[in-house]
Amino acid sequence: MSKHRPLPLPEDLRVFLTVLRKQNFAAAAEELGLSPAYVSKRMQILETTLQTRLLHRSTRQFSLTDDGERVRQRAEQLLADLDGFVDDLNALRNEPSGRLHLCSSFGFGRNHVAPALAALAERYPQLELRLDVYDRAIDLLGEGFDLEIRVGDDLPPQLISRRLMSNQRVLCATPAYLAHRTKPEQLADLTQHDCLVLKERNNAFGLWRLHGPDGMVDVRVDGPLSSNNGEIVLQWALRGRGIILRSMWDVRPYLETGALVQVLPAYSQPANVWALYPTRLSESAKLRVCVEFFEQYFAAIPR
Repeated sequence: MSKHRPLPLPEDLRVFLTVLRKQNFAAAAEELGLSPAYVSKRMQILETTLQTRLLHRSTRQFSLTDDGERVRQRAEQLLADLDGFVDDLNALRNEPSGRLHLCSSFGFGRNHVAPALAALAERYPQLELRLDVYDRAIDLLGEGFDLEIRVGDDLPPQLISRRLMSNQRVLCATPAYLAHRTKPEQLADLTQHDCLVLKERNNAFGLWRLHGPDGMVDVRVDGPLSSNNGEIVLQWALRGRGIILRSMWDVRPYLETGALVQVLPAYSQPANVWALYPTRLSESAKLRVCVEFFEQYFAAIPR
């Protein structure tokens, strides 16, 4: 009777692909929730199981051996097939399970995505959900994310997108700030005001692109305070430090109470809320359930 060779474990293949993407054992271990020593051990076991060397290790990065490149291609396909197999079974049972890695911006992620995921986890306890928040551009595929919830209409063409909620950014300031300054009556007046500039993602710094009665128009703004965090800029606006361009989802409560008032209401900036993902929803039950849940959840938020 022939002796069967041991087969590599799917989790070891997943560790291998993560190490390759992160180019660092410690970074891969952090993403996987494991210790660097354990990641190193699983890599050794995988190479022993396959009886080949997968990586050339240098002081700064890894490079693939010829066998490593073959294993990378097969591992990606095998894990995709395995995920699809599990998704198909879960779809039949109507119980989606497995891991989903999501990302969003700091403010919207904390205030809206996190509560939505808590409700989603309660409805589908077999899902393993991880949320990372950033105030920078995300490479969804390169960084290993399944789904991004993004505010803003700057959508990468290589990803699939679905609009979850309509939204716009508006200009506003406190009554106290406007009481001591001449209230702007036209866009050009903004150059005479302290504008609280937010640097997000790859957007041009100090350039507000607004939609008005005559279409889209760009206006250069400046002020003594700027930040890369929207919540910080909002706090400055509430302290009367200047005019802010901020999403309606964020400033609506303050507009309703009068803590902020809208400035130049004829102008706004489209900033809808989108789900971005690299895989068609028909190919992943857990992703489909998650995106559809976000649609229902955001539909209940007041416009």
